[in-house]
Amino acid sequence: MSAEPSSQSPWQAATITRIERRTPRVTSFWFRPSRPFTHLAGQHVDVRLTAPDGYQARRSYSIASAPGAGTAIELAIERLDDGEVSPFFHDVAAVGDEIELRGPLGGHFIWEESDGGPILLVGGGSGVVPLMAMVRHRTLRNTAVPVALVFSARVWDEVIFRDELIGLDDRLDGFNLVLTLTREPARRPSDYSRRVDARMMAQAIERLPTAPRLTYVCGSNDFVSAAADALIDAGIPAEIVRTERYGV
Repeated sequence: MSAEPSSQSPWQAATITRIERRTPRVTSFWFRPSRPFTHLAGQHVDVRLTAPDGYQARRSYSIASAPGAGTAIELAIERLDDGEVSPFFHDVAAVGDEIELRGPLGGHFIWEESDGGPILLVGGGSGVVPLMAMVRHRTLRNTAVPVALVFSARVWDEVIFRDELIGLDDRLDGFNLVLTLTREPARRPSDYSRRVDARMMAQAIERLPTAPRLTYVCGSNDFVSAAADALIDAGIPAEIVRTERYGV
């Protein structure tokens, strides 16, 4: 995810207040910034690590927590074995540690209650993180905006926020969860066991009371391209599809 110029958001210290394992490769870290921090659902931050020799490594991470959910922000960090930043968090970081972050960043891939709906969210792997902030924003605001989330993961154990999402789906309050697993059979009757395609998108749209007002897609470059094409093939106008990409 691309970061905005540093002049728009200065670096500040943030303290790790909580750590929770989400999946075998994804762990959530809660950071309490040293200065007031207000974000919108879908935004991200830059994290900077500085080695004793002065070498610095930076990485952008989407914010998983809803705006106004507390004084700490949640970042769900996936371990990348060849990464410069994620191994530090998974292997070294502990509650009480201070890191540097900058943000919030990003002004295109955001959703506010005033934007209305229905909205269709499509996420692949850790691309679900900014979409989770939108889902949580809807829940925290207790709004009736209809939302459908299509979440693609390789296997059941890699479905980030799985229990929380299924719990929200069970409330039957206008939020619909569609899980699709690409490397093992679906676990729920309403889910899929294949990659996203136009038919899946069309069926997700049918779960909404009317056609989506906005659509958000986040994941790897390949996933976003495939999902965006599937949405357009399913009849979604390209101008309402907002995308966020990471990796290669």
